[in-house]
Amino acid sequence: MQREFLESSDAVRTAQPLKHAQSVTFDEPLTLEQGGHLPQVTVAYETYGTLSAAHDNAVLVCHALSGDSHVARHQAGDSPGWWEILVGPGKPIDTDRYFVICPNILGGCRGTTGPNSINAETGRPYGSDFPVVSVGDMVEAQKRLMDHLGIERLLAVVGGSLGGHMVLTWATRFSDRVAGAAALATSPRLTSQALAFDVVGRNAILRDPAFDGGQYYDHGSGPAVGLALARMLGHITYLSQEAMTQKFEAQRQKPHDVRSEFETKFAVGSYLAYQGDKFVERFDANSYLTLTMAMDLFDLGDTQQKLIEKFRGCGTRWLLLSFSSDWLFPPFQSQEIVDTLIALNRPVTYCNVQSNCGHDAFLLSNEVDIYGEMVRAFLDNLSGRKDAPPKDAPPQSAARGDCSPTSIFHERRLDYDSILELIPPGASVLDLGCSTGELLARLKLRGDARIMGVEQDQRAIVECVRRGLDVVQADLNQGLSAFADRQFDYVVLSQTLQAVMDVEKVLADVLRIGQRGIVSFPNFAYWKLRGQLAQQGRAPRASMLRYHWYDTPNVRFLTIADFEEFCRDKGIRVQRRIALDTETDRQVEDNPNLNADIAIMVISQ
Repeated sequence: MQREFLESSDAVRTAQPLKHAQSVTFDEPLTLEQGGHLPQVTVAYETYGTLSAAHDNAVLVCHALSGDSHVARHQAGDSPGWWEILVGPGKPIDTDRYFVICPNILGGCRGTTGPNSINAETGRPYGSDFPVVSVGDMVEAQKRLMDHLGIERLLAVVGGSLGGHMVLTWATRFSDRVAGAAALATSPRLTSQALAFDVVGRNAILRDPAFDGGQYYDHGSGPAVGLALARMLGHITYLSQEAMTQKFEAQRQKPHDVRSEFETKFAVGSYLAYQGDKFVERFDANSYLTLTMAMDLFDLGDTQQKLIEKFRGCGTRWLLLSFSSDWLFPPFQSQEIVDTLIALNRPVTYCNVQSNCGHDAFLLSNEVDIYGEMVRAFLDNLSGRKDAPPKDAPPQSAARGDCSPTSIFHERRLDYDSILELIPPGASVLDLGCSTGELLARLKLRGDARIMGVEQDQRAIVECVRRGLDVVQADLNQGLSAFADRQFDYVVLSQTLQAVMDVEKVLADVLRIGQRGIVSFPNFAYWKLRGQLAQQGRAPRASMLRYHWYDTPNVRFLTIADFEEFCRDKGIRVQRRIALDTETDRQVEDNPNLNADIAIMVISQ
């Protein structure tokens, strides 16, 4: 119980020497964005896997505030790395396939030039004389490392939190050198609330009497109290309210036995004391000041127009993942980036992963079956691999492949054949409620110019990413303001309308975003369904229906006649109607409202 209680994103990190770390020193001075320069820069890094002969399988992993180069084990018996759940043989960032590089970032304290490095001018550690560095400076040092390794173009850059800031910088500044960017739990800049926590943390360090103006390396242990307090404060921001309740409430006044000078009266206090004390063992206070300041200064823009200017020249493929309970880097900040990329017609996939773990979620195993599998599939598609999911991958909710969760009739989506015939080759298509992406996958095989999906179910999005599709998570009822007027030739709403709450809003978006809309839906006036209700007095339930009355996602029980009347009332033109009897696989001409179980309507304003 004690071990489980103390478990955190820091649990595997120690002060042990990084025995697999390599280093390279660049003698060319590094001019810094905030002023000043470093006469030379040393970068410590670790590599995993083998660089291909074409040098086209390199994946750069960027660590967060307190990470280092040791992202994963190198062999059995090695100490675990900070992203062990994601990096290694057979894992989402598969070191049997990819050449993975993880450098300690500029300003760090684990081998790369930072405040604890020797200042050549004084012969002593820099301490408080270390200049202010930016995320851009960190990326410049990483770029020099890539040049040193002979890597002209990275397959992908992957990172979360501050590491995500580096991903954003790589992709916006050096787009020609990055094929794919996977940014997790990150933002265009910090919120004022997040910045405030960093300000308090830095003050805790600066006001510690042992800080000694930052020149503490020659005497004592330095500002251990201030650094521990800063880390304790940080851990509060990494957890969510749900996670803290689950972890501490049951034993609120039963603290665990940890030796610490800090208050341990409550369970949460003993946890924070333990985390603060452990952090002091392996981290440098001056580095904490340097790196939090770099994160606080990072700013791509506070308006979409500013973001558009930053991302305009970016040709990188994107995967953005946020976590629902993350209040340090809240999901709306990832959404700002996604909306910008949509406005620029850039290839992007986004999911707000459901989690109660807070900001730490991207470092923990709780939801790795979602975010880890998205990263795996994203990298596989960048590299051109189309392997099946791993044998131990969890079953997906939409594993039946062809069938949408909102399709009530057949496992095979026969309406897709007709929809494909209605869309001319080369058209741009947005599929709303795309489920596992079967229609989009068929359009992709056909070579259509620009295809994209919108889906709410995160497990369905995993399947879409495995198919190499661009899909963003969104609730159709909340509107699709990120998409511009007439952005696509066709907007498809296939067998989703019956599950929509705000029909008028969704259909208005269909007609605003697309030159044409294609809407398919089950016809609840079909004679067999009428018969069950009229003759048996029971809610329809037959072989063609997969749901009972109590578990159906359908909230609308519309008919062909209902939809056509709606279109007349709202001034919507029905360009074409196709009525299908999917049991006999034929189009219905005679009384379709009675004899067809599926309707497909092409509509326009």
